[in-house]
Amino acid sequence: MATEREMIYECQVKRRRVRATGGYEPFWKLKTVVEALDDSDTEFRCKDCFGPVKLNVRTVTEGTAPRHMKHKLRSDSEYCPGGLYFRTSTDGRLPRISEAPVR
Repeated sequence: MATEREMIYECQVKRRRVRATGGYEPFWKLKTVVEALDDSDTEFRCKDCFGPVKLNVRTVTEGTAPRHMKHKLRSDSEYCPGGLYFRTSTDGRLPRISEAPVR
């Protein structure tokens, strides 16, 4: 019996844009994990709960496994619409923002 794994293929990445008054301001942009890695982005967060995620890329004998992310905190996965534990829950829980959102 295979174990189901959490796999997030879209995330938000932190970018900078020029302000009208001068200088830069940070903002979050939605990208696929593959696009974010190709663009050498370094700051990621979940697109649904804004919680921290970690990159999961494994090398296998046939090449590389699909590039994806998963929640760092189980509590985020339990209450995020994209989280494995939320999708498999049967107690009728409601989604919520992460208790430790990435700013």
